[in-house]
Amino acid sequence: MRLRTLLGDHPCTAALKNGSIKSDLVEFDFVDYSPTNKGFKPMVREGAFDVSEMAIVTYLMAKSFDKPMVLLPNVVVARFQHGHALYNAKRGTLKPADLDGRRVGIRSFTTTTGAWLRGILANDHGVDLDSIDWVTFEDAHVAEFKDATRRAPAGKPIVQMLIDGELDAVLGEKSDHPDLKQLFADVAAEEKAWFAIHGVVPINHMVVVSRALSEKHPDIVREVRRMLRQAADGAAGAPRFTADDMRRSLEMMIGYCAQQKLIPHAYAVDELFDDVTRELEL
Repeated sequence: MRLRTLLGDHPCTAALKNGSIKSDLVEFDFVDYSPTNKGFKPMVREGAFDVSEMAIVTYLMAKSFDKPMVLLPNVVVARFQHGHALYNAKRGTLKPADLDGRRVGIRSFTTTTGAWLRGILANDHGVDLDSIDWVTFEDAHVAEFKDATRRAPAGKPIVQMLIDGELDAVLGEKSDHPDLKQLFADVAAEEKAWFAIHGVVPINHMVVVSRALSEKHPDIVREVRRMLRQAADGAAGAPRFTADDMRRSLEMMIGYCAQQKLIPHAYAVDELFDDVTRELEL
């Protein structure tokens, strides 16, 4: 079966995309979006692909609106998040706990990196997220989500607004501009301390399949899972998650999303899968 597929260029997908892993059951018709996250909106809104990489926050939000997708237990992007927050040091020192009441920019309020960082700020640094003037630049992938943030002026880049003093901090960005510094002063130490407390590696992207594919062709879904796993097992830079590791990360993100009102209530991790994909976790 030929499957219309969206997967980014990652260590864990390279062997699939270069054709070195083959199957008698499945052929992937890869569709390219640059960056890959540009393809998440057509997947959520139009069901554009049979198999798709997907930001975990987008998937959780899509589930809350009963979008016809099912999660596979395959992590393709995971990272610590502390290094993706900036402030303008030219305007004075800013620490995470100083963000209450500030103007904070983020590409979209629903980005996964943003949700992780807001969760860290609120739960580990006591930041009142509701006090912040959130400034966004894009709408959510899930069209039904009501975004109450303030929209940035059209055409004004997020990092430039920080440099110009129109924002106090930004989340989800990196820059080598000399005036911009990391909000977490010692990123490596912060990440190490956070992991020691929580035992979680933050998941950014996993893989979904269409509900129709899972319902009508469970054998094909199992084969997709097998191929993804084989590609990851053979790649040195692929994310390494046991089933327990994945569940801890998903549980934390589900809690953050409910806390931030991105989803109406917290799901159990098992609810993210269906009867076919749940059994593939082991």
